[in-house]
Amino acid sequence: MLNKLRASAHHSKIRLVLAYFAGASTALAFAPYSIWPIYLVAMAFALHLSRALSPKQSFNFWLSFGFGCFSVGISWVHVSMDKFGGLPLIASIGLMALLALYLALYPALSGYLLQKLSPKNPLTRNLLLFPVLWTLTEWARGWVLTGFPWLWAGYSQTEGPIKELASVIGVLGLSYLIAMLAGSLALCLQKRWHSAAIILPLLITATYLSPMLSSVEAKGESVKVTLVQGNIAQSMKWEPEALWPTMLKYMDLSRPELADTDIFIWPEAAIPAPESMVADFLDNANKVANLNNSAIITGIISQQQDNFYNSLIVLGNHDKPEQEQADYTIGGGNEFKKHHLLPIGEFVPFESLLRPIAPFFNLPMSSFARGEYQQPNLEAVGHQIAPAICYEIAFPELLRANVNEDTELLLTVSNDAWFGSSNGPLQHMEIAQMRSIELGRPLVRATNTGVTAVVDEYGNITHKLPQFEAGVLVADIPLVKGSTAFSKWGEWPILLWSSLLLVLFLFRFVKHRLD
Repeated sequence: MLNKLRASAHHSKIRLVLAYFAGASTALAFAPYSIWPIYLVAMAFALHLSRALSPKQSFNFWLSFGFGCFSVGISWVHVSMDKFGGLPLIASIGLMALLALYLALYPALSGYLLQKLSPKNPLTRNLLLFPVLWTLTEWARGWVLTGFPWLWAGYSQTEGPIKELASVIGVLGLSYLIAMLAGSLALCLQKRWHSAAIILPLLITATYLSPMLSSVEAKGESVKVTLVQGNIAQSMKWEPEALWPTMLKYMDLSRPELADTDIFIWPEAAIPAPESMVADFLDNANKVANLNNSAIITGIISQQQDNFYNSLIVLGNHDKPEQEQADYTIGGGNEFKKHHLLPIGEFVPFESLLRPIAPFFNLPMSSFARGEYQQPNLEAVGHQIAPAICYEIAFPELLRANVNEDTELLLTVSNDAWFGSSNGPLQHMEIAQMRSIELGRPLVRATNTGVTAVVDEYGNITHKLPQFEAGVLVADIPLVKGSTAFSKWGEWPILLWSSLLLVLFLFRFVKHRLD
């Protein structure tokens, strides 16, 4: 008996190790590797291996799988804490591991409920219950405690064969399909081949038909945009003596393109100071843009009373390509204030407790106020632009709420210098590409150190600057009109469908227990 218990414990440890490595391998499905089949195979392998576990064993198994996913997939998080937060390397890795463990609770919950509610029919378990649980727990991860929707399964399809379906069901819908495909593949491992025969033809047909639900088409117009990448060292960015050299660098990089560009985009906090401190510079930049019938959109810190905001403002021409010269005024409207702030980086929860602990909790500009959830589009030389600042681009519903039928361009600005040469900025770019597919609009992304790029309405990068080099990216961007199904419906259809199925499974479970 004792030998059996030892053997069982030994097998449990092996299962947990296999689960961890399966989860860790999913990092290869995302940028910069983009080997999308790996996510499917890893998830199918985990499903197959966990099919006979108890609910408690399944929780631990999928906790290990999730910890593998996040401890490897977002290992870049520790860079900002180690390099700029003043924490020792061991402490920054420890905090990153705690974050990964917290995020792993969501797939663990999915695994627990899968076994707790699991029907006897393997097809129902793998093709209905598992996708529902995976989708709803990913969605929850995107908003609980302000949310961290990084590495959703659907992002593995940014370069994959079913990415067009995101224009109908969004990236969360793609997560549902990835989970369903993995369930089908796991059934094939049990020699239930008919599951693949059911799912694959339906998926191929849906992918083929998805463009028919979109009315996006060429508008017959284009806009010439210049994206400026300053490559300002993060260690110098907030130093007072670096302020004027930084601003002059952005103007100097822009100057050669003044006569030929409609819209200049400078990245997040390109001007690292409150608006009132640099009014003279902004007034001069406004005049330069006006004289050249162009507009400059720049990241800056705006202020209202005692509140500071991470903002974008428009200098130069606003509502038409040519206009009479207008003086710059602070708080003159046509600006966007960041709504979804980054915990620790832009606001500190429990700040009276945390700020004294370490410099990491007292980073520059970590006390921003929050802008409104829904704001008017920015207007530049007569073009309507829907912006998202940095982390906000990871929240599909937030950007969708700010896109309307007149929106011509999606814009995101960022400063990913916090994460150095890690995979973080590349995953961030991948997320931005998915927003273009969902909303059927070209997207421009201006950053301090990269990735600065232009994305078409199908999520393909058409222009890109090298990382960690100062430079400008000039692109003539064809504009489109119309709308995608996702821009009308958002995530609600997939959430309602998943919630309904979960209620039915819960009802069946309760009824079975009462019987």
